[in-house]
Amino acid sequence: MAQKKTRGLTPEFREAAAREVVEKSRPVADVARDCGVTGQAVRNWVKVYRAVRAESTELTSDERKRLHDLEKENRKLREQMEFLGKASAFFAARYQ
Repeated sequence: MAQKKTRGLTPEFREAAAREVVEKSRPVADVARDCGVTGQAVRNWVKVYRAVRAESTELTSDERKRLHDLEKENRKLREQMEFLGKASAFFAARYQ
C-alpha cells in the first residue's frame, strides 16, 4: 500500500493523530495505517505533541508540594475506605 507524503498534512491533522496515541492509547501502527502514513511519522508527531504539552503543564514547586500532599491524603482515604468496607462486611456477616 502506498503511503501518503506527510508534508501536505495540516498541523491540526498531525495533532489529532498524536492525540489518538497519547490520550486514547491507540497503537502507533493502527493510527499510522488509518492516516495513511508511516509509523515513524506518527511517532515524530507524538514526540512533538508531548514536548508542547510538557512545556505548558510544568508545575511550580508549590503546585508540586500540593499535589504530593493531595496524593498522600488520597492514599490515606483509600486505606480508610478499604478498612471500613471490610469492617462493615464483617459486622454484616456476624449479625445475620
